[in-house]
Amino acid sequence: MSQWAAQGVAGAFDEVVTYAQDSPVVVALGVVGLLVLLVVAWWVIRWLRRPPGERLRRVLAEEDEVAILMHPNPDPDAMSCAMATARLAADGGTESTLHYPGQIRHQENRAFTTVLDLDFDKIESAAELPDAPLVLVDHNEARGFENAGTLDPIAVVDHHPGNGAGELFTDVRVDHGSCASIFAEYFEDLGWTPVDPEADGDDSDVDKRELPSDLATALLYGIQSDTKQLTKGCSPAEFTAAEFLYGGVDEELLDRIANPQVDAEVLDVKARAISQRSIKGAFAISDVGEISNVDAIPQAADELTRLEGVTAVVVFGEKEGTLHLSGRSRDDRVHMGRTLETVVEQIPMSEAGGHARMGGGQISTEHMDPPGEENDVDREELINRLFAAMSGDI
Repeated sequence: MSQWAAQGVAGAFDEVVTYAQDSPVVVALGVVGLLVLLVVAWWVIRWLRRPPGERLRRVLAEEDEVAILMHPNPDPDAMSCAMATARLAADGGTESTLHYPGQIRHQENRAFTTVLDLDFDKIESAAELPDAPLVLVDHNEARGFENAGTLDPIAVVDHHPGNGAGELFTDVRVDHGSCASIFAEYFEDLGWTPVDPEADGDDSDVDKRELPSDLATALLYGIQSDTKQLTKGCSPAEFTAAEFLYGGVDEELLDRIANPQVDAEVLDVKARAISQRSIKGAFAISDVGEISNVDAIPQAADELTRLEGVTAVVVFGEKEGTLHLSGRSRDDRVHMGRTLETVVEQIPMSEAGGHARMGGGQISTEHMDPPGEENDVDREELINRLFAAMSGDI
């Protein structure tokens, strides 16, 4: 260092010392502020280094009670995640209630609730939820009931695309094929052990950190149902989760859930989807008309994908003034979630989205048959738009 530079540094140091002597209070406040910032930074870094499951468990443990909300017409993935959240909450001494809007109509969904003896509370408006912090599972924005948009959850765990977030905790992994695989990871990271169904006794003792057989079975079936038995839309997380859960799976319960009797309307809707299909190239679309069981639509879409030469399908049907759409794709050219979103984005009172391999949507029939406003569509125009979107023309 040159002589002039050394003198400059020494001068600056003398000025700092003089200022500190003249303004000790200001300096003390500055030191205290710096210490506070360091403590906060240390706490944030320590918090973020904790596994997500531990962070969620701590958030839940801070509450006396939480309300756990599933998406409309919940499937086994959503229901098993609600069960898992309740178990994590109980581990911290927190009470919980489990809620859903819509219906539980799919035969496998009904079997899931019956075989596992589940008691969920059906709601039709936000006012029916208890006055407790809200947790969303398997969706990241509340929807499907009155004043859903006014709710602010404290925590969100999901694997679907979307912009929703929790005030205190958010874990949205769109690369996962199921939400249940996320919760399985939580339990594994927390050191929980799946209980052998042959030795499964009193599940009420949450202090043991044992994963009850019914919950392990539910989570595995949640994974299977969202990935078509681990054959579609999987990530490595689903296989890792299945391996972890396997030791606690009750095969008898699993078989009863997976092989229920089929509703007659489901078979009828599947038949209509096949017989009334429209095909262009490798794409198929089917309007199945009036339905009473909304869950028949995605099942019909699954059935239509079995047709030889068909790589992407959309099935839609109407119930109580709403057109329900379900799409499936095994064609790398067709991202089904984006396809449906593109088709409905300009139609009033509509929504759609999903993953590359599957998607869904809803359109109010107020804006159809016949169209009355600029962005309204009729069924024929909707079919044309769907074919165009799958072909990449819009």
